[in-house]
Amino acid sequence: MFMPRHVMKLMSFSAAGLVDICHCLGSTARVTSLCLALVFATPAHADRRPIQSVEVDRFIQEMRERHGFEQEELVDLFAQTHLLPNVLEAISRPAEAKPWYEYRRIFLTPTRVDEGVEFWMSHRDILERAEETFGVPPEIIVAIIGVETLYGRYKGKIRVLDSLATLGFHYPRRSKFFRSELEQFLLLTREEEFDPVALRGSYAGAMGVPQFISSSYRRYAVDFDDDGIRDLLNNSADAIGSVANYLKLHGWKRGEDVVLSARVDGDGFRSLLGTGMKPDTRVGDMRKGGVDISADLPEDILGILLELETEDGPEYWVGLGNFYTITRYNHSALYAMAVNQLAETIRDQYLEQAER
Repeated sequence: MFMPRHVMKLMSFSAAGLVDICHCLGSTARVTSLCLALVFATPAHADRRPIQSVEVDRFIQEMRERHGFEQEELVDLFAQTHLLPNVLEAISRPAEAKPWYEYRRIFLTPTRVDEGVEFWMSHRDILERAEETFGVPPEIIVAIIGVETLYGRYKGKIRVLDSLATLGFHYPRRSKFFRSELEQFLLLTREEEFDPVALRGSYAGAMGVPQFISSSYRRYAVDFDDDGIRDLLNNSADAIGSVANYLKLHGWKRGEDVVLSARVDGDGFRSLLGTGMKPDTRVGDMRKGGVDISADLPEDILGILLELETEDGPEYWVGLGNFYTITRYNHSALYAMAVNQLAETIRDQYLEQAER
């Protein structure tokens, strides 16, 4: 069967990558059908084998001793668990490795903005209550859900059990973290009475409308519609409340800025770059280093200087405390910038439509 070169190239991407590419190409029936066919035809999906090792046996023993799980139950569960090479491929090249101008295009799209406005209008009362309760503005909550799952449309198709076991036992770089998340996942499914074989999510094991990992689900999920269930898998009200709760408990400050544009002069500013994501430099020291910030901030406010790559050269921003809080959701300055810019665009369009 003849296959055009551009289609063959598409087949080299992971399923997650294909979804992003499909968004960029458009939403015609032909494009959608092609992308879906490629996602499910990707060879990595077929190349699966059970995860069995001494480390798995040791993990089962630890779960039995530490949390009272039945050994036979876990042995049977892991017999149904598969190693997924496509998960290992996807985690080796995250979107956050892209330059800012490419990363931004993935998330700041007309579709994501328009549907964000619709999501806000459909859940206006819930978003207002979340802001009143947690201090997080609606546009930030909406933007995070928009970036994560396009407002619940793309929640992931990979079995969480498979992805966490694959990364926990076959990704040495972060095996400790993902093995811990596997432990949290099994505890979560027992507590919430979920079927551990049925739950699906991202290649990194994130689940539901807001894409919470298992430990975050257990710690920060809230029942925001008072129905007795913390349902992040399908319930937008619980997702909205949980995102707001997560941000508040990670330090969100009501009414404060997220990030401000800046200009630089001379070379002194370069010593302020690359200090991490947590604000650790006084605004006064930034100004002394040649950084001109677009707002009149007190000298002792802490921030970080960001240099982002655009097609026309670098641009500069100063991230503040709320910027750092967003990076607790995804430890990336690019992620926080995309969320904030999407939030601002959605807010402006929402207010414009509300005034009509």
